[in-house]
Amino acid sequence: MRFVPLLLTLATAACSNSRPAVTFPTGEIVDLSHTYDSQTIYWPTAEGFQLRRDADGVTPAGYYYAANSFFTSEHGGTHIDAPIHFAEGHQTVDKIPLDRLIGPAVVVDVTQQSGGDADYQVTVADFQRFEQEHGAIPKDAIVLLRTGFSTRWPGAERYLGTTLRGEEGARSLHFPGLHPDAARWIVTNRPIRAIGIDTASIDYGPSTLFESHRALYENDIPAFENLTALDRLPVTGAYVIALPMKIGGGSGAPLRAVAILP
Repeated sequence: MRFVPLLLTLATAACSNSRPAVTFPTGEIVDLSHTYDSQTIYWPTAEGFQLRRDADGVTPAGYYYAANSFFTSEHGGTHIDAPIHFAEGHQTVDKIPLDRLIGPAVVVDVTQQSGGDADYQVTVADFQRFEQEHGAIPKDAIVLLRTGFSTRWPGAERYLGTTLRGEEGARSLHFPGLHPDAARWIVTNRPIRAIGIDTASIDYGPSTLFESHRALYENDIPAFENLTALDRLPVTGAYVIALPMKIGGGSGAPLRAVAILP
């Protein structure tokens, strides 16, 4: 998207006790979401995206009318994992506080490591190296893990490591993720709002225990999965807005995530 000045100023009331105007971030807007269509990548055990055209044409009254129905699993394409996905009794999609979905981003780049190792897991050392170079991950940040795998979309074999479906496919996955030790470290040491990654899961492909999911979600930290265009973002300074479909009781939902560049 070309440069879009986005300056939304809340009007200041005329009365003497009015609050100061609040200025929204301005800058170029970058779409961090993949399109939902027939090529959208899903977990091997999930059904893919389906769009049914219910109406598409000129009505008897003479005007054009289009309407569709769609089907999607919660956890496919660019989506959010709500904490309840792996933490019983924790927040569903509709219960996640909005302030966890909006905030300043930091981008931890591990493209070099994951480029040569499809099973790479982001480590505590990666976070510490980031902080040595760029300062401590700030309170209430949204941490985005850039592996570079979004450039492999929509080729399932390169993106997921397999084209197999069902349980056999789930056992054949190979893509980078967040190491459980690093998940526990960031939960314990850095009060972040959310975390995101440009792969199909916050745990790496071969995971069978999903320990990073569990460590994060037990602390009500949601995750954004299958992000894209993280290469467009600076290491710090961008602002992320990641709003999911508000599904009552949902364990996840399609996500439209954008970043506003500084």
